[in-house]
Amino acid sequence: MELTWEIYTYGFVIALLMGAVANKTNFCTMGAISDWVNMGDTGRFRAWIFAISVAVLGVLILEYLGITDMSLTTSNDTSQPPYRTPNFVWPRYILGGLLFGIGMTLASGCGNKTMIRIGGGNLKSLVVFLVMGAAAYLMLYTSFDYYVFLQWMTPISPNLADHGIASQDLGAILAGLTGLADAQNLYYLLALILGVGLLIWALRGGEFRGRFDNVFGGAVVGLAIVAAWYVTAGPLGQAWLEEIEFMDTPPRAYGAQSYTFVAPSGQTLYLLVTEPANLNLITFAMMAVAGVTLGSFLYALVSRSFRLEWFVDRADVARHVIGGALMGIGGVLGMGCTFGQGITGFSTLALGSILAFLSICLGSALTMKIQYYKLVYEDEATFGKALITALVDLRLLPGSLRKLEAV
Repeated sequence: MELTWEIYTYGFVIALLMGAVANKTNFCTMGAISDWVNMGDTGRFRAWIFAISVAVLGVLILEYLGITDMSLTTSNDTSQPPYRTPNFVWPRYILGGLLFGIGMTLASGCGNKTMIRIGGGNLKSLVVFLVMGAAAYLMLYTSFDYYVFLQWMTPISPNLADHGIASQDLGAILAGLTGLADAQNLYYLLALILGVGLLIWALRGGEFRGRFDNVFGGAVVGLAIVAAWYVTAGPLGQAWLEEIEFMDTPPRAYGAQSYTFVAPSGQTLYLLVTEPANLNLITFAMMAVAGVTLGSFLYALVSRSFRLEWFVDRADVARHVIGGALMGIGGVLGMGCTFGQGITGFSTLALGSILAFLSICLGSALTMKIQYYKLVYEDEATFGKALITALVDLRLLPGSLRKLEAV
């Protein structure tokens, strides 16, 4: 277990630094979408994209140099979760992402932001974490996810391995579709093109470049994702997997992984309600949650920004509880959150991660637009009218279908 705790310690320390920086720079993926949708300000969204580009290019370098073995991410036996699994259950990424995007908007922040807020004294976020954990527990440790979702999703989804494609990373898929033999070099090329392309797009925004916190926050988050991959999929992580083969009681959720913030809420609840003293139930992801929360707390103390905050009214309670539940269900179903899929999974160039990222953005943006029209037009704006108008605003429906005029 010594190697296990060494890896956990590295994961905790990296997360602690990330939590402090995220608090300091107000790195927030939900806020990034809100700024863009509501104010036309892309600064924080570009910071998110910047973090993704840093993570993509960082993983590319590690993999190209042979430092990490990212092939581990194709199997649940060697990765948590298996982002590049050839079992491409595409509905889970789309529906899970949509549910998570809606949930994080109602709950005032994603999984990572929930930890940041808890560290800063926000008791509403503590309630969100507990509700999210209960929903994640339901998905992880009962048959709820199978009977409600996977039972009908799996039959309509392809297993790429049946078509000679060993991974769902873009390089392997493109090689399989075109008949080109060298999937690995295709992956290197696509990762370079996509990573640099995202980097250029982020840097082109004056509202991003002109704010140090945006650049600093995005860089640190992206590098933290890369560092966690180095720890768990590099030489230390590979030695960890070899050691685990000889353990009678291996730790839960071992293998190659980086940061994600929904599944660990369910894992934490499972630990508390089953065997609180069983150290084997502690996971790398749970250590990450603790690290981010503590890092945020320490920064809040140093900056004197620590403030206790509670719900305004019952409607505020309901929004956050529903949001937490949707994040727990959607995050587990979609195999990750804005960090788990939006940055960590995206860094592996897994197609499912990219679908989940886009679905999270869509779910969040639609929710914000609907809230806006319901606020402005009150009873006149039925849910249907607000939804159709929101889709028109996002250019997903023709303007002729608009039901409510923009104010």
